[in-house]
Amino acid sequence: MKKLIFKEEVYAIIGASMEVYNEMGNGFLEAVYQEALVLELTERAIPFQQQKLLPIFYKKYRLRKEYKADFVVFDKIIVEIKAEKKLTTNDEAQLLNYLHATKFQLGVLINFGAENNLEWKRMILTK
Repeated sequence: MKKLIFKEEVYAIIGASMEVYNEMGNGFLEAVYQEALVLELTERAIPFQQQKLLPIFYKKYRLRKEYKADFVVFDKIIVEIKAEKKLTTNDEAQLLNYLHATKFQLGVLINFGAENNLEWKRMILTK
């Protein structure tokens, strides 16, 4: 049986996100959830950086264009948030591309726009 990487960290991120969803529900713009999640992560003393610029690599070359992550949490997890009716394969592909381009190992895609529950997906960069 494989061990989940960063299990406790992802649990903490999802717990904070669920609190935001339970408090606010769906229907707001992504920027509103981002601001609320900043407050919740801060309240829970979860280390994060918001709108962090990350280098993008093509082969061995660093590109001039940088990727702006919604959040980098615990200095090792990219968190991308959405406010859509449901997550799509395009959202998943986008996060996987970000993981590949930045060399981060784990990302979490969180959707505050789903009607009845917080929607989230844990994604791992595989070789």
